Amino acid sequence: MNIYIGNLPYNVSEEDLRDAFGQFGQVQSANIITDKFSGRSKGFGFVDMPNDGEAREAIEAMNDKDFKGRTIKVNEARPREERPMRRERY
Repeated sequence: MNIYIGNLPYNVSEEDLRDAFGQFGQVQSANIITDKFSGRSKGFGFVDMPNDGEAREAIEAMNDKDFKGRTIKVNEARPREERPMRRERY
């Protein structure tokens, strides 16, 4: 199951996510979304856990909890909605 984690502190690493969610079971991948120009964290990321039961347990335990100084939002990731194409301004 793919899990969304929002409101992450900007200094959190993918390894931090892997460690935190690894307490609940196997973590297949951890990914923090970064700005493509600055390389800075956008404050959210995703963790993929192959076992749905462990993933649900992690969501339940981690949602609305303090993680390195910020209250994080954790839920099952939903597919990204198609956004309309942005028109260039001239």
